[in-house]
Amino acid sequence: MTDERSATGRTPISHPPTERRAIGAAPQPGDQQVDHALRPRSLHEMIGQARLRDKMQILVEAARQRGDAIDHVLLYGPPGLGKTTLSHILAYEMGANLKVTAGPAIEKAGDLAAILTNLRKGDVLFIDEIHRLGRAVEEILYPAMEDFSLNIVVGSGPGARNIQLKLPKFTVVGATTRLALMTSPLRARFGVVERFDFYEPDAIQEIVTRAARLLETPIEMEGAWAIARRSRGTPRVALRLLRRLRDYAQVRAHGVVTGAVANEALSLLEIDELGLDDLDRRVLDAIIVKFNGGPVGLETLAASISEEPDTIMDVVEPYLLQLGFLDRTPRGRVATRAAYAHMQIDYPERPEQGGLFG
Repeated sequence: MTDERSATGRTPISHPPTERRAIGAAPQPGDQQVDHALRPRSLHEMIGQARLRDKMQILVEAARQRGDAIDHVLLYGPPGLGKTTLSHILAYEMGANLKVTAGPAIEKAGDLAAILTNLRKGDVLFIDEIHRLGRAVEEILYPAMEDFSLNIVVGSGPGARNIQLKLPKFTVVGATTRLALMTSPLRARFGVVERFDFYEPDAIQEIVTRAARLLETPIEMEGAWAIARRSRGTPRVALRLLRRLRDYAQVRAHGVVTGAVANEALSLLEIDELGLDDLDRRVLDAIIVKFNGGPVGLETLAASISEEPDTIMDVVEPYLLQLGFLDRTPRGRVATRAAYAHMQIDYPERPEQGGLFG
């Protein structure tokens, strides 16, 4: 049976919210409790990510047949796609206890040593935001992952001595949204490294339909499809929108989420048919109208709409790039023809030489 708790014994560290938008992929207050209730427990219940799911099924089945712990697993990709959920599933499939912590919560090497010495054979240690582990902490983790041993220095000065403790065989599941920030030695300790991709609308629609059934919220296929189209391929966003639509339907539509009700509620939330909200449109409008389509530098763009550059780069741009609405060039950000069409602005003919683009 899965035993989910903070491995440090402290209050779990929550993700610092970078946004409070309905379509934001970062965790927000209220997400965790509902997401946990709706979380699939097994690989069989997991929807989408078929390639990744098949690989994990083979990994789990092979470990079961050997009576061994699964290899260390590193999951990376954008937030809200199910990295934490998969860690719970792997623990459940292996019949193992799950210990949960986060990179920022492990401040000193002693914190990690305390966690490791409390692990039992077969346990799964999930480390969220693993790229934020300190170098001293990583030095303790390397031999623990590789040789299942813990080196502790007792005392100081000339009388200091090194004690090596053997650890039971366990599995580390690491999750990160910033793979490039992980050190190469730490990445090398993971035998399985897998990326989460954005979900197709059909998979999101199935996730929404399942969640609505568990929430006892009547929903029509058109309503689920309206949510799926606007969820940016991210289950966390889809489930948050479902909760918002459930409230709207309860107050104004006798509790049933139809296609018309979904479109009305999403319009009220200012989320258009592609999942863009007011901030996304302000970024596109600034590039197109204020800067004639670009190129424009990130700092200048951020100042023009009174937002932080990190918010634009980490929160807004990834989805605009995915849609093909934005190009990053050495000279700055440029709006594409598709962005003009979506914003219903005529695309200007570019001069071949000279002018804005040189």
